[in-house]
Amino acid sequence: VASIVASHFAPEWVLNIKETGQVWLVDYTDPNCPGIKMIEAERFLHDGGWDSTKRYFLVAANARNKIAVIDAKEKKLTALINTGGIKPHPGRGANWVDPEFGPVWATGHIGDSVVSVIGTDPVNHPDSAWKVVRTISALSSGNLYIKTHPNSKWVWL
Repeated sequence: VASIVASHFAPEWVLNIKETGQVWLVDYTDPNCPGIKMIEAERFLHDGGWDSTKRYFLVAANARNKIAVIDAKEKKLTALINTGGIKPHPGRGANWVDPEFGPVWATGHIGDSVVSVIGTDPVNHPDSAWKVVRTISALSSGNLYIKTHPNSKWVWL
């Protein structure tokens, strides 16, 4: 398991099971008999985090250069996104509001200096949802984590 987060829609843990390519939703209502929903995503899952609504879990399949998007409310895979970079590694990722594309989530990459910015608003910005809407060249040869804060105008790699 590379990342574990709590669902905001049900008493569930969202786990990515690295090499299997599965994301598990583990219902912990009865600790003696947890229910597990297995969602096929993409192999080599690693770090991930929530979009700004906390509905969609975006997780890097870093050896495949993709981001898998899991809908925690509908309990299904929503998208597999080619990041345009080598080995995405977002940590929890970074969310902000892009002036053109609305709410976005971003990841850096271990293998190159690309930051991929992904649209995350299927309701108000459906044409850019679950796509890389822009790439940014970083002043590095790669990075492990990306962060920002709602009250900050900066994104840190």
